Amino acid sequence: VVKPLAEELASKLNKAIVVDSVEDELYHCDLVIEAASQDAATDIAYKTVSRGVDVMVLSVGAFVDDEYREMVFEKARQTDARVFIPSGALAGTDGLRAASVDELYEVELITKKGPKSLSNVKFIEEQGIDVASFVEPTVIFSGTAREAVQKFPKNINVAATVSLLGMGFDKTKVTIVVDPSAKSNSHELIIKGAFGEMNCHTYNVPSPDNPKTSYLASLSAISALKRIVRKEWIGI
Repeated sequence: VVKPLAEELASKLNKAIVVDSVEDELYHCDLVIEAASQDAATDIAYKTVSRGVDVMVLSVGAFVDDEYREMVFEKARQTDARVFIPSGALAGTDGLRAASVDELYEVELITKKGPKSLSNVKFIEEQGIDVASFVEPTVIFSGTAREAVQKFPKNINVAATVSLLGMGFDKTKVTIVVDPSAKSNSHELIIKGAFGEMNCHTYNVPSPDNPKTSYLASLSAISALKRIVRKEWIGI
């Protein structure tokens, strides 16, 4: 727990306390919400479901590890815990979920971001890419969702969500484009399958607190929490 950050967040909430160990609090809660990082999700998710407590994971990229993901899901089934993954900063996941009941031919995610939202990304720095120097839209990554999630752990969690709903991490295509003129992050989800074809665009406003993520991702988590508490599953 990073105490200064935790205390700052707690001060903004009506009722909140800062704890030293999430594990110690699992006996006193019904739901744990992870909203920190892939490392935090990896550390928390299995411990939580092992105690029979529900968990909501926002850093979905943690589930790129096939062995860890199956371990979490299997333990959740054993303890009757539930694993919630919000749709995040992407529209169209409901259609993908339904389409995946039958055969899917192709799933592709094309993400466009401004240079600022990709600052301090280790992969970009290692490649010697200066995103601030771009004067036109430029592809900086094209590959599988597994590669994308591993190389951009804080920027492309939606690729993990799409993979879990659809064709998996190795068959889902991801393209990341840096657009210096972009006023918002955008996602284009392209799906082809036995159901037909779907092309869904989402144009996001960056989060006020973290420009590397989209505001819709936060709203998605809040919406998911409301559905869980109210036990309402419209559009399921």
